[in-house]
Amino acid sequence: MSEETPPLHFVCTLDEARKIVDSKKKYWVSNCGCRESRGKCDRSRIDVCLQFCESTAADGSGIKEVTRDAVEEILKEAQDKHLVTRPFRDDATRTVTEGICFCCDDCCEYFLNPDDNPCDKGDLIESTDVDSCTHCGLCADVCFFGARKLADGELKVDRDRCYGCGLCVDDCPEDCITMVSRK
Repeated sequence: MSEETPPLHFVCTLDEARKIVDSKKKYWVSNCGCRESRGKCDRSRIDVCLQFCESTAADGSGIKEVTRDAVEEILKEAQDKHLVTRPFRDDATRTVTEGICFCCDDCCEYFLNPDDNPCDKGDLIESTDVDSCTHCGLCADVCFFGARKLADGELKVDRDRCYGCGLCVDDCPEDCITMVSRK
């Protein structure tokens, strides 16, 4: 793969994932390849690899066509279980979004071996109102990218490590985190 060819995966917020889903007419689900290869995931069920055509770059087994209601259940699981939405592109040209992986740090190869599994940052990045932050650390608990850490009772944010998943926004009890354009 050349340097101009983007990685297979990119990160987006759950709201952005919903917009992608809304633009599609048919859906398939297969087992997550990471969950299959590593064994039971402690965070979510195995059949969370959403696809928009029957044949994709996804490598999990058990593909089946599903209804929009089944897709909504996966999106709800992603929200409830703090799964990162990682859409994936076609293998040949990397220009068509073929599906969405729902990932976590329990079994996902990206989080376990990020150097071997590149992923594009999303279009959005976090913005924290530090004056409103109580430094509770809940956002740091769901930041699989290591952009948010609690050190000596104070939240430290490394925006260079933010991939734009938005999980921190969903967990902040003070509503002091928003997602803004990376550009």
